[in-house]
Amino acid sequence: MKTHPIQANPRATRHIIVTETHLQTIARHALLRDLIDSHGIVDEAVLEKLRLNVRSLMEQMDDPSDLIDLSHDVLFHTDMKAFGLRSLIELYLSTATAPLAADEEQPAE
Repeated sequence: MKTHPIQANPRATRHIIVTETHLQTIARHALLRDLIDSHGIVDEAVLEKLRLNVRSLMEQMDDPSDLIDLSHDVLFHTDMKAFGLRSLIELYLSTATAPLAADEEQPAE
């Protein structure tokens, strides 16, 4: 399984490991959709909003195991702060657009 370390603080002394499964869970549940307000600033309030959204989803699901793993490994990680969330969003966006870029490089038949 492919893993991606994301930087959790500005000095790059702390990292959080994000797996492809975590990224798929984020995509499946559209966790980042409408998360950031129009000002575009990722702060602790945005992180708390995400955590509350995930908790709410887990309460509604019969088998929230994918969200539990994401929460335990990433969202509620002791090093996860606003800086780490910003890094997670950047990683998600870069991996979400990577397949599109690879498809565009394929020659048309």
